[in-house]
Amino acid sequence: MAQITAAEMERITREEVPYVGQLGVQFESIGDGTAVARIPVASADNLLRPGGTVSGPVMMGLADVVMYACVISRIGLQLMAVTTNLNANFLRRPSPVDILARGRLLKCGRRLAYGEVTIFSDGEEDDPACHVTTTYSLPPLPK
Repeated sequence: MAQITAAEMERITREEVPYVGQLGVQFESIGDGTAVARIPVASADNLLRPGGTVSGPVMMGLADVVMYACVISRIGLQLMAVTTNLNANFLRRPSPVDILARGRLLKCGRRLAYGEVTIFSDGEEDDPACHVTTTYSLPPLPK
């Protein structure tokens, strides 16, 4: 069972990670070590780069906050979990529609968590635009 709800994660995104919160991230679901979120791109021209495609930093920010949700869905509200590595492979130009990110933890130990996030344009789940792998450093367990 997930240690956090989608509504709680949206609040955390707005209040604790305000830069990413400004992107308008909407969490669709959170499970134990999994999360799905979207950014409504169609209503926000500032998320597009020349050529009408979603910018790389927007996709990377979405991937990072989705993995953050995956991590705290497993370990609970330990907000000091931090990204130590993020590797993004841009696979194709996303359509200028909402983008979604589906994340999952692959391993969650005592000190590190590792996972992956797939980003795709709404309606194009089988044709990923970006694949991201991340490592998070976890705070020490309370004594």
